[in-house]
Amino acid sequence: MSLSAAAAKKILIVEDEPAIADNIRFALEQEGFAVSWCNTAAGGRREMAQGPVDLVVLDVGLPDQDGFSFCRELRKTRTTPVIFLTARSDEIDKVVGLEIGADDYMVKPFSPRELAARVKAVLRRFPAAKTAPATCPFEIHGDRFQIHYFGKDLNLSPYEFRLLKVLLERRGRVLSREQLLQLAWEEPEASMDRTVDAHIKTIRAKLRQIKPDHDPIKTHRGLGYSLEE
Repeated sequence: MSLSAAAAKKILIVEDEPAIADNIRFALEQEGFAVSWCNTAAGGRREMAQGPVDLVVLDVGLPDQDGFSFCRELRKTRTTPVIFLTARSDEIDKVVGLEIGADDYMVKPFSPRELAARVKAVLRRFPAAKTAPATCPFEIHGDRFQIHYFGKDLNLSPYEFRLLKVLLERRGRVLSREQLLQLAWEEPEASMDRTVDAHIKTIRAKLRQIKPDHDPIKTHRGLGYSLEE
């Protein structure tokens, strides 16, 4: 990402430790990003309401609301990329963060330069922050493990249901095969990347049976899959 391209991108830091926020701000501004900072979830909410934000660097341990619940709230209306910061290295925290829609995860202490590099990497696969659509041809019926497409049941297998549900809950975001395995499979370590490809193929076939002229699942060569917004 060039300096001129980065300059158009706004990064919001939600972090309650001023010294950490200052280091992050400096590293990002050195890369040409426009950076704003607040130390509470309430402040982050206000910043998001004032105008478009291209990426949020979000601390898990905020004084007024934990970062996980703030991210869940954000995901109801926006697909803005999120990079979590946390003082804990527990695997469960990382899994929870990814499950609720984080795009990356960094454990304190970390290198601000590495964070800046990860910000650029996330933005390369996520061109612009967008709000969630008002309408959608999909309807999720989680209690019955069904997904309707233009009002018709897709008749999905359990793993097809989980995989499509993951993509639906993260519309517009590119998810790697590894991320999809972690989020949709009970034993991801026992499966391979091509397992995801095979299930995507069958889901697409079922979607085409209902809407032959449209493919809402996008393949990003070398990166993974996304569901159009």
